[in-house]
Amino acid sequence: MPNSHALYIGGEWVAGAHAAQPNQNPSDLNDIIGHYDQASAEQVKQAISAAQAGQKIWAETGLEARYSVLMAIGNELIARKDELGELLSREEGKPLAEGKGEVYRSGQFFQYYAAEVLRQIDDRVASVRPGVEIETRREPLGVVGVISPWNFPMATAVWKIAPALAFGNAVVFKPANLVPASAWALAEIISRQGLPAGTFNLVTGSGREAGEALITNPDVQAITFTGSLEVGRRVASATAANLVKCQLEMGSKNALIVLDDADLDLAVEAAFAGAYSGSGQKCTASSRLIVVDSVHDQFVQKLTAKLAAAKVGPALSEGTAIGPIASKSQLEANQRWVGVALEEGATMAFGGDHVNADSDGYYMQPVLFTDTTNDMSINRDEVFGPVACVIRVPDYESALSTLNDTNYGLTAGLITRSLQRASDFKARAETGCVMVNLATAGTDYHVPFGGRKDSSFGPREQGQYAREFYTVIKTCYTKA
Repeated sequence: MPNSHALYIGGEWVAGAHAAQPNQNPSDLNDIIGHYDQASAEQVKQAISAAQAGQKIWAETGLEARYSVLMAIGNELIARKDELGELLSREEGKPLAEGKGEVYRSGQFFQYYAAEVLRQIDDRVASVRPGVEIETRREPLGVVGVISPWNFPMATAVWKIAPALAFGNAVVFKPANLVPASAWALAEIISRQGLPAGTFNLVTGSGREAGEALITNPDVQAITFTGSLEVGRRVASATAANLVKCQLEMGSKNALIVLDDADLDLAVEAAFAGAYSGSGQKCTASSRLIVVDSVHDQFVQKLTAKLAAAKVGPALSEGTAIGPIASKSQLEANQRWVGVALEEGATMAFGGDHVNADSDGYYMQPVLFTDTTNDMSINRDEVFGPVACVIRVPDYESALSTLNDTNYGLTAGLITRSLQRASDFKARAETGCVMVNLATAGTDYHVPFGGRKDSSFGPREQGQYAREFYTVIKTCYTKA
C-alpha cells in the first residue's frame, strides 16, 4: 500500500483538503501504517453529488452485471484474507486469526448480497375491486451514508455497503478515523470493479467535520450508523430534521447467565469468548456474568485460571489471545472504569498487573470483578474493554430479572442443560439476539442483527431483512 492515501470521490482518487493523519499500530507505537487524507465538509458534499449521479446509472444496471460486481468484490476479499487480515490486525489490534476471520466474513457478506441481487422479486396482490391488479415494488432509496466504527473496521462497513449496492443505491462511506487502512483497502478493491462513477465514495476524516457534513445533508436519503449511544442520538436528531431514514446500532451491556445445571467448562469458554475476545471491544461483549450462587465460586475459579493462561501481546504474535486496546484514549477510559469499580466496592478477582509485551503498545491485562451488583455503574454503562463483572444471584428468575434490568438490549446468553429454561429464556430475554450455550459475541451473516431499547433504532441489519432499510416500497394499481 502507498504511504499516502487519498479520498475516492466520483470515481477518482482525490487529495484531501486537510493534512493527512497518521495511522498508528496499537501493538507497536513506532509502526505507522500510513497517512490518510482528511476530507472537508465541501468534499463530502461533492461526494454526495457524485453519488446522486452514479446512483441513477447503477439502479438501471442489469441484475447480472450488479451480481458480478458484488461477487468479484467478495471473491477478492476472501482470496486476500491473509494479507488484508494482517493489515486489519495491525491497525485495530485484534489477534491475527480474528483479523483474517473478519476479512473472510466481509467477503461472505458481498457474496451473500450478490445472490440477493438475483432474488429481488416483487409481489402481486389481489384487489378488493374487480378488474384491478395490484403489485408492490421495491426500489432503491438513492444515496446512502455509511458511518462505521473502529472495532470491526471492515466487517461492519461491509454489512452496510454490500446491501446498499445490492439494492441499487449509491454509497458515501465515512469510516472511523482511528482505523482508515482497512476502509481504504476495501475502497481500492471496489474502485476496480467498473461501478458507474460516484456509485461508491470514500471520505476519510473526522466525525466533527466529515461525519457531520454527511448526516446533515438533505440529499442523502438514508444514514446507517454503528457507534456510541451519544453519537447515535446526534445522528437521529440530524436525520430527523431532514426527514432522512436512519438505522442505528449503538451501545450495549450484554449479560451471560450461568445456571446451576450448566457445563462449567462450556460456561468459561463462552464467558471468555464473549467478554475478552477482541479485547472486549465488541458491542456483543458479555461484560455482565450473572452466576447462580451454587456454582459461583467454581465458575470464578475456572475463569480466573483461563485468564491467567491467556497471552496478552502484539496482534501478530503467535499465541496471542488478547491483543492491545485500539487507542490510548480507550485504554485510559478502561483504566478509569477499573478505578470506578473498585471505588464502588467491587473485588478484583483477576487483573491489575503490568503486561510485559514484546513491543510498546496499548496493552491491558484482562480484568474480572466479583462482588458486584447490577446497580453499580460498572454494570450499567458500556465499558469497551477486557473487563467483566460477576453478579451472584440465587436462582434463574432473579438471573433473568437482572439480565433485563438495563437500558440496553442487544445480546444475551444462557448456559444450561434444561430445554425448559432455554425455551423460557428465548421468550423472555429483552434483547434482539439470544444465545443458548454459546458466547454472546458471534452472529451469522444471513439472519437479522440488532437490538432493543437503547441498543438499536430502525430496521434490522443483515440477511434479507436488510431490504427493509435499503429500499422503499411502491404500490402500483392497474385497471386494464
